[in-house]
Amino acid sequence: MAEPPTEQAPLASSVRPNTHCFVCGPHNAFGLRLTFRLEEDEKICRAAFVPDERHQGYDGWLHGGILGAILDDVMANWYFLRGVKAVTGRMEVRYRSPVPIGESLRFESWLVDRKGPLARLQSKAMIDSGEVAAEASGAYRIVEDGGRSA
Repeated sequence: MAEPPTEQAPLASSVRPNTHCFVCGPHNAFGLRLTFRLEEDEKICRAAFVPDERHQGYDGWLHGGILGAILDDVMANWYFLRGVKAVTGRMEVRYRSPVPIGESLRFESWLVDRKGPLARLQSKAMIDSGEVAAEASGAYRIVEDGGRSA
């Protein structure tokens, strides 16, 4: 899967014990194999993805479940890249426009707030024009805090 070049190398290479994640696992033969990175003083988690025909729902359009899975993973990786494991408790997705197969997507997530083991994050998916294709909000539970958590 083609991914646009990035300016900053991913931070997760030393904290990647789960190599078979569907979205980001490098050893999952059926997965998306996305690479996540922290940028802007580690306030934003980012990834890029170009869907192909294997990822479609209706002919020519990205399947909404794939888009939702990436929005979830970009939020979970906001913590995971810090060595912290957080699991999804609740997630709400707002789909704004269909995404054509072959359209480059950029994903971003950020922390809204954290109270004890519970955190709220938001994410969005944008096409090359900058138009927001989908956005999500999620509630995550910190299950293992072995890193630089916020």
